[in-house]
Amino acid sequence: MILRAAVALAAFCLGLSASVAAAVECRDASYDGSLYTICEVNAGQEELRLFLRNAEGKPYGHFAAIDADLGKEEKSLSFATNAGMYHADRSPVGLYVEDGQQEMRLIPNAGPGNFGLLPNGVFCINDTRADVIETLKFRDSGASCRDATQSGPMLVIDGDLHPRFLPDSTSYYVRNGVGTSADGQRAVFVISRNAVTFHQFGSLFRDYLKLPNALYFDGNISRLHAPQLGRSDAGFSMGPVVGVVE
Repeated sequence: MILRAAVALAAFCLGLSASVAAAVECRDASYDGSLYTICEVNAGQEELRLFLRNAEGKPYGHFAAIDADLGKEEKSLSFATNAGMYHADRSPVGLYVEDGQQEMRLIPNAGPGNFGLLPNGVFCINDTRADVIETLKFRDSGASCRDATQSGPMLVIDGDLHPRFLPDSTSYYVRNGVGTSADGQRAVFVISRNAVTFHQFGSLFRDYLKLPNALYFDGNISRLHAPQLGRSDAGFSMGPVVGVVE
C-alpha cells in the first residue's frame, strides 16, 4: 500500500512538473533561410500579463526588475518580451491598458515610423484568450481588454500580409512580434535571431505558424526572457513588456 501510494505521488509530481514546464514552450527554429526563437503560450490557461511601471510609478525597464517584484509574491516570469513601441520616457506610443487601467488612448491615424505604417493593431489580453486585432476593427468593435498594447504595423491581417510589405525589400532588422489563433487560445511570440525584412517576418507567422493575425512589436531593441532556453537578454531600458507569470 505504501509503495503504491509512493508511485502514485511520484506520477502526480511528474505530471505537475510536465504541466509547469509546458506553461510556455520556447524553441529555436529555422524558416526560409532565417533563424527564429518561438515561444507559444496557451492564452486560455496561463497568466499572460503586461508590465510597465512598478508600485512607485517608475518604468521597470528590465526583465530582472519585473522578476524581482514578482518574487515578493513568490511568483516569477517564465517568459517575457518587449511589447510595443514607446517614447524616450518609456511611455507607450499607442493604446496601453494594464489590469483594466488605461494609461494611453488608442491612436487610429497614420504617423511617422513603423507604428504609423497603417494598418497597425492591438494585442488584447483577457482572462480566457488573447487576440491581435487591427486598430480600426478594434475601435469599431468596442472590444474590451484587461490588458492591451497597440503597436504596428500589422504583420498578418485576416490571413493576408500587410499590403506595404515588399518581397524584395532591403530593410533588414532583428524583429519581434506576436500572432494569435482565431480562437484566441494560441499566442505565439517570435524574435528573429538574424536580421529579416517585414515580408520575411510576416510570412513566418502566416505560412509557418499558420496564424491569421500577427502584430509587430519592435526592431533592434527586441529582447527575450526565456529561462527554459537559458536566455534573458539585457540592454537599454524597455517600455511595455508582456510576460507569463508562474
